Amino acid sequence: MLETIKRWFILLLPLMFLSFPVQAQQYIIKFATVAPDGSTWMNVMHEYDAAVRKASGGKLGFKFYPGGIAGDEKDVLRKIRIGQYQAGGFTGVGMGEIAPEERILDTPFLFRDTSEIDYIYDKFTPLFKQAFEKGGFVFLGWAEVGFVYVFTQKPIYSVNDMRDVKAWMWEGDPIAQASFKVLHLSPIPLSVTDVNTALQTGMINCVYSPPLAMIALQWFTKVKYMLDVPLANSTGAALISKRYFDTIPQDLQQILLKEGAIYMAKLTRLSREDNVKAIKTLQSKGIVITHPRSKSELAYYYQTGEEARQMLVGKLYSADLLHQIESALDQFRKEHPGK
Repeated sequence: MLETIKRWFILLLPLMFLSFPVQAQQYIIKFATVAPDGSTWMNVMHEYDAAVRKASGGKLGFKFYPGGIAGDEKDVLRKIRIGQYQAGGFTGVGMGEIAPEERILDTPFLFRDTSEIDYIYDKFTPLFKQAFEKGGFVFLGWAEVGFVYVFTQKPIYSVNDMRDVKAWMWEGDPIAQASFKVLHLSPIPLSVTDVNTALQTGMINCVYSPPLAMIALQWFTKVKYMLDVPLANSTGAALISKRYFDTIPQDLQQILLKEGAIYMAKLTRLSREDNVKAIKTLQSKGIVITHPRSKSELAYYYQTGEEARQMLVGKLYSADLLHQIESALDQFRKEHPGK
């Protein structure tokens, strides 16, 4: 009798396992960023996560590490490369560590308005996608940070007014180095996570940032003036490790890319709207907007931008890429006069 039961058990064992559904493998992407939770950046990322989870039936999603808890952008990159995280939100500083040529988009006084930015994004994104992949990352979408302005504790009307400021420079950023060099300034290099303390102690009294970031990071509480000349446009992007991306099934990859395009475009639109609102908020908080005293001052800034871009040829990008982008912008301006 016992032998008969054993034989039946062996025969039924495979059928018993068939009665239990096999749990589909879940892919959770650990995503780090310096953007604080509750910010527009993170609100849209949570929407992106919800859309990805819904479209994938719960097989794919994100786990977020916001507010710089994973460290500065270079720290995050290092941790992604060792597998501690899989993806992140980066500004040009982080992206430049992956694809140096992308930094051309952050060079000073390159863009005059958002229509020019959109035109260059549309025309050159395929090239930058290839550069990111070559650097080991897959592009999920541009997440523009916005136009960068100079904020100080003393009023700035001209380049001469900047001579004796104690300016912060993002440590190790070649774009900032070139920009300050053509402006004949000697900045103080610091990690972005050290800026607040440096402003409190008086180590620095001049920072550059998009208006929305000034509020999110609370830097605005330690300055008084904003020069109304965009220093540059700060690019941003969501990127995922190609090594990890390649482990995800192709159907889930397509969901990630499709939803990324939708939500990163939304983030760029909202970021632009929020930066406009942020300037008004800064004014309501006592920040005084200053303007160049003459058109010649503004022309001088554009000239320094051209000089800075030339300085970086061969270091970050080729002369050919610079020529392509500047020529494309010149053509766009001819076709859209008054923009």
